[in-house]
Amino acid sequence: MSITDTIQAGTIQAVKSLYSEDITADQITMNVTRKEFEGDYTVVTFPFTRFAKKKPGEIAEELGQYLVENVQEIVRFNVVQGFLNLVVNDSFWREFVLETAGKQAFGTQPNNGRKVMIEYCSPNTNKPLHLGHIRNILLGWSCSQLYEAAGYDVVKVQIINDRGIAICKSMLAWQKFGHGATPESTGTKSDHFVGDYYVMFEQKFQEEYKAWQASDVGQTTFKEKAKEGQDEAQFFKDFKNTYFNEHSQLGKEAREMLQLWEAHDPATMELWRKMNGWVYEGFEETFKKLGVSFDKYYYESNTYLLGKDIVDQGLASGAFYKKDDGSVWIDLTDAKLDHKVLLRSDGTSVYMTQDLGTAQMRYKDFGAEKMVYVVADEQNYHFQVLFEILKRLGEPYANGLYHLNYGMVDLPTGKMKSREGTVVDADDLIAEVIAEATAAAHERGEIAALPQAEQDDMIRKIALAALKFHIIKVGPQKRMVFDPKESVDLQGQTGPFIQYAYVRISSVLRKAGDADTSAAANYQKLEALEKELAGQLYRFPELVVNAAETYDPSLVANYCYDLAKNFHRFFTEHSILRAESEEAKAFRLQLSKAIANVLKTGMGLLGIEMPERM
Repeated sequence: MSITDTIQAGTIQAVKSLYSEDITADQITMNVTRKEFEGDYTVVTFPFTRFAKKKPGEIAEELGQYLVENVQEIVRFNVVQGFLNLVVNDSFWREFVLETAGKQAFGTQPNNGRKVMIEYCSPNTNKPLHLGHIRNILLGWSCSQLYEAAGYDVVKVQIINDRGIAICKSMLAWQKFGHGATPESTGTKSDHFVGDYYVMFEQKFQEEYKAWQASDVGQTTFKEKAKEGQDEAQFFKDFKNTYFNEHSQLGKEAREMLQLWEAHDPATMELWRKMNGWVYEGFEETFKKLGVSFDKYYYESNTYLLGKDIVDQGLASGAFYKKDDGSVWIDLTDAKLDHKVLLRSDGTSVYMTQDLGTAQMRYKDFGAEKMVYVVADEQNYHFQVLFEILKRLGEPYANGLYHLNYGMVDLPTGKMKSREGTVVDADDLIAEVIAEATAAAHERGEIAALPQAEQDDMIRKIALAALKFHIIKVGPQKRMVFDPKESVDLQGQTGPFIQYAYVRISSVLRKAGDADTSAAANYQKLEALEKELAGQLYRFPELVVNAAETYDPSLVANYCYDLAKNFHRFFTEHSILRAESEEAKAFRLQLSKAIANVLKTGMGLLGIEMPERM
């Protein structure tokens, strides 16, 4: 039984004994005691005034006295208005540290036989991964690790958007202007190579469009179609998509290529496979840098026709309706979501149709009771509609669907390096953070004597910790700013700051060698900070489960920061190897080992490795 369960059980007994009232655990409000007061846990007594017929402070005094007399783990209490602050005895915390906290599996739950699927990343194959993808990937990966720690079987998937007009733009630009170049012949990372041709298409299109604007046809179009008072620059800005679809030679060729792809033209398919292959190779390099992986890849080229059977089923059941033009819709106005098209009048599907079919296929593939979609918050409405439709269709997994939406990531300068002036490539960002970590390490000069390979590995771990922690520590729904220089600071709320706490402990444990720690069992009087650290460790398993259930890895990130900060303070205020007694030394070594264990586990859930030296 946990200490919180013990306190709840004691409180139930106390209420029954003192006030002849039966209550349950869910009627007890209990929190960790605020730092400004003595205590470990606080019971709120205000709800008990209804049956006790006394003031909250009086109730707290009576409950406190009862618990001290009848619950051996509670040694004293104090009352602040209606808040009962309870002090847990030192022996409980000592035994917890010595018997539980240092175990490698501490913080993880046994397998519960339940399965969750998490979709994240899901890029397009016309350009490299960018800064937004990094936040997406880190959230998805961390949530997958949290769910595994909470006892679930986890399936990590992504859907690759590998078809459509944007993909054809890259293909066409390479075909027209590439002159047979390859990533190898140009020395370019393969996904960047393809992305460069996507940018080139846009540049060539803009040149074509600018020339057309100045032509007689362009000027005539402006005079005939411009709205009253609309200037020429604004007209042509608004007219861009129409020009692409109705006038542009490049637009025509790109659409023709898409039609050839849909007709499975052999030459077009060969080009598509070759260029997508280059992109996949580049993606895998970036995934490897970030230390993430996937269990299954889905491809839009295989799923874009899915969902049509679901449309037929929905029509048959009356969930969908058909308009006179043959298009199929669903009325979601009673859920405040408007009407939504599911099949166009020409019989072609929309993204919603595809997503319905993909969800059904995934359930057949894996039978996961939960499906989590990690997608930016611009798609909130799409997922509200998707989930509502699946519920109305009675899909067995419909109540386990969740959209983990997140805000955008900005940089202090707005951008660091961009191929289009707006998008920061993931590889460039990783390289920048590694450069910052390298500069910081060389400035400190503490690793200069190590072999170069060891230096490089250490700097990689520090840089990736900086990058990952700086992004994950912010709650998913918040928009955030990523500062590469700030992220590697050893003194701020950063990944390297937490790594340094682990390194400090590793250094202490190395110096201690095979020291006998059996005397720790005789350590009687814990220091206040030792109790605080033990209490933090004790709450780690519950925190992991809570972070999983709320899809919020920032809870673990900030927990690790607080634990590391308290250890740094403890290290400064209390000697470990030169403690005042053998009992104190032995206990502090065991406490330090437990802290290191939890820091390594917690940061590992965020995909962050811990170095032994810095």
